[in-house]
Amino acid sequence: FRILQHFHTTAEDYTIIFTSGCTAALKLVAEAFPWIPEGTEQTSSRFCYLTDSHTSVVGMRGITASMNVLSVPIKPKEILLSEKNRLLAEEQNCTTPHLFSYPAQSNFSGTKYPLSWIQDIKSGKLCPMKIPGKWFVLLDAASYVSSSPLDLGVHHADFIPISFYKIFGFPTGLGALLVNNRIAPLLRKTYFGGGTAAAYLAGEDFYFPKKSIAERFEDGTVSFLDIIALKHGFDVLEKLTGGMEKIKQHTFALAHYTYTVLSTLKYANGAPVVRIYSDTDFSNPDVQGPIINFNVLDENGEVIGFSQVDKMASLYNIHVRTGCFCNTGACQLHLGISNEDIQRNLQAGHVCGDDIDLVDGRPTGSVRISFGYMSSFEDAQTFLKFIIATRLSTSDTEIPFQSSITKLTTESVPDDHPSFNNADKLSPIPHISDRELRNNSSVTKMTVNWQPPEAEAESIRAAVSETAVPTCRRGGKPITVTNIYLYPIKSCSAFEVTEWPVGNQGLLYDRNWMVVNQNGVCITQKQEPRLCLVNPSIDLKKNIMVIQAEGMDPISVSLEENTGKEAVICESKVCSHRVKTYDCGEGIAGWFSLFLGRPCRLIRQSSDMKNRSHQKNTKGLSSATNISLSLVNEAQYLLVNVASILQLKEHVSARLEEPLEIEELIRRFRANIVISAPESFEEEEWAEISIGALRFQVMGPCSRCQIICIDQQSGERNKEFLQSLSASRGRKTNFGIYLMNQPLHSSFPDILSVGSQVLPVLKENTEIQPPTSSEEKCSG
Repeated sequence: FRILQHFHTTAEDYTIIFTSGCTAALKLVAEAFPWIPEGTEQTSSRFCYLTDSHTSVVGMRGITASMNVLSVPIKPKEILLSEKNRLLAEEQNCTTPHLFSYPAQSNFSGTKYPLSWIQDIKSGKLCPMKIPGKWFVLLDAASYVSSSPLDLGVHHADFIPISFYKIFGFPTGLGALLVNNRIAPLLRKTYFGGGTAAAYLAGEDFYFPKKSIAERFEDGTVSFLDIIALKHGFDVLEKLTGGMEKIKQHTFALAHYTYTVLSTLKYANGAPVVRIYSDTDFSNPDVQGPIINFNVLDENGEVIGFSQVDKMASLYNIHVRTGCFCNTGACQLHLGISNEDIQRNLQAGHVCGDDIDLVDGRPTGSVRISFGYMSSFEDAQTFLKFIIATRLSTSDTEIPFQSSITKLTTESVPDDHPSFNNADKLSPIPHISDRELRNNSSVTKMTVNWQPPEAEAESIRAAVSETAVPTCRRGGKPITVTNIYLYPIKSCSAFEVTEWPVGNQGLLYDRNWMVVNQNGVCITQKQEPRLCLVNPSIDLKKNIMVIQAEGMDPISVSLEENTGKEAVICESKVCSHRVKTYDCGEGIAGWFSLFLGRPCRLIRQSSDMKNRSHQKNTKGLSSATNISLSLVNEAQYLLVNVASILQLKEHVSARLEEPLEIEELIRRFRANIVISAPESFEEEEWAEISIGALRFQVMGPCSRCQIICIDQQSGERNKEFLQSLSASRGRKTNFGIYLMNQPLHSSFPDILSVGSQVLPVLKENTEIQPPTSSEEKCSG
């Protein structure tokens, strides 16, 4: 009753069926709707849906197809023209049921589609397609009801799926389907679960459903503890905010303000900083929700990939959503992505939810920010400061905080409109000047000369030329290995060596151990920067690993694997891959827990169960299943070039108060192999390299995360470092290359040594600098 009250209706008109979420509610409609299939004497049913719909709506066509019912996608503009599809009087007498689904609010752009469509379609004033029959309406309200009031006493949709966590954040595993009681008796059900039967026989095909629609469709035990929590959620929402109408005005005010500033940000050359994807000008909360969808541009108008923006936002403690937001139709429409592009991107390795944000220089998705009832003006300001600090120099920052923005609180919304500062008195959004923003923001001068990042998939698929020969570039100066590091414990300090055995997983004992929390989840420097202060070292003669940290007694761990019956085998995950590990015991667990100040344990990968393999197979490597990985994220080795670090050092030093030494920069990049090549970033043109008897395949560039912002000697963070890297590099935050080694066939491991010569093989179609004399050629 409390839920029905929230939507201004009663149990006389609507029934609530609890589900596991909005998606389950949509699936229930697809399964239970009284479809008339093709091939019968009666006119067959149609399922029509707006192309600007969530994946879970479009996915209903899989069920309708299995029932031999045709699905028809309809573009938003086509609905507005659908009056021409009006049926003749005799055609309106046909009883064939059709279903039209559309979102009350686009989860992609925040566009609000007219609720008047509900009655217009049911009355026949609007007709999604010209076919005899009776239309029913499914209103996808999941995005809409999070910040807007829905009055079902006025708008009589037949089905309304909702998700409660989108309204007040909890509980995440509970949704509902609101069903108009006029259609409820027509719904059909095949499966019957516990609690849905009035009576049935186990030995015969006899089943009689319960009379209540809700009980009939709620198979098994509903999540009753979460259902109890809903009352408190609605009560608190009302108490804190004064109701959904005030939430609507508040969230729209924040979106309007942010949109107005964001859309007027310009580079010194006049080019816009962002491209906003919207169907409205954010002037009316009845047609626009509190969602802003955009891509960041460079000063040449090229899109900066969404994964780069996401990575930078995390440095400012800002959470954005990126990609296509489970709405491919809207994504295609706004970004101009064709059906062929979607299929081509898939072939290039891009799938929904990954971080391949550009393919052939074109975006595969975008960035979305949205506001809820708990969002504040300070949140909006923080976001704008982030965009300004990372994209504009001080001289560029002319922010148009004009009086039209402050008029928002007196013209666009009622006088009693709140900004939520307290439960009783809600104050309007204050005016802010461009001078105040510049004084308060961390705007620093940076060079904005980025080029559009290349698709990461292309670099991963760098093929090895079958006929290429090792060729030295730029005068033929030799390339040598200058440093070798291994990291016995994942995310802990490096152990530097001058020579070291190489095994089938990379450097022997590299990332064989990792620290996990009580739930077995890996802890990295992202969560615990102090891990960099833990110094493991390997003593091959004594067959032990010694672990040291300031203020702690040293502790040792045997290199011999614990394969006895007492070994506690457990499963963990590294970058979504399952790995078999065993626990290293209470002593070392206590040591780490004391040092980090939180319960944790040390686990080691089990050699008997090293089933984790590299998933991306490329030409020149044997089958991917043969390439074994330790507890690394991407590949067996990471290589960086001193010349590249020196070039980066110039950019970084200009932004930092205290310039970093080259040794500190090397430590931050946490490479296994450091080389000294004549040219900066020439390693990115290599397809493979040979070091002594070892041959390595280049798997692509390493896209850096915020761990490089952590000083590896103090554990302190500095977000300027990642910003400097992204400003100086034209392709995202790439630095260093991943290497994979062919499995060793000898029982004796090879040795990797400092001073060894590196012989690279160039990628195909790479322009080679010819030697100036015969003395500068490399041997084959």
